[in-house]
Amino acid sequence: VQLQASGGGLVQDGEFLRLSCRVSGRPFSGSGMGWFRQSPGKEREFVAAIRWSGVTRYADSVKGRFTISRDNAKNTVYLQMNSLKPEDTAVYYCALDPRGGWGFDNWGQGTQVTVSS
Repeated sequence: VQLQASGGGLVQDGEFLRLSCRVSGRPFSGSGMGWFRQSPGKEREFVAAIRWSGVTRYADSVKGRFTISRDNAKNTVYLQMNSLKPEDTAVYYCALDPRGGWGFDNWGQGTQVTVSS
């Protein structure tokens, strides 16, 4: 299975970005998808996830600003990030749970998001 993340970049405080993660090599149907991030010197942390059923959950730090969604016809999961803050700066990774839930064991290569103040 391959997870190809894209959409990162350099933005200013308060701006937005949309990350995409396209899945190939296995059926997208039935998979749970998630986004994680890692900043220099910090451990990887959970950002958002969406079950195959459509149920979502978010880290408290991004609730109300980020939205995770999926397009099953395109084998793609998205992370819409609004009102970005400098503390959102990190490498963002997408992840897949083939069982449809939150147990992620397939990971993409990451995309850099940098928010300047």
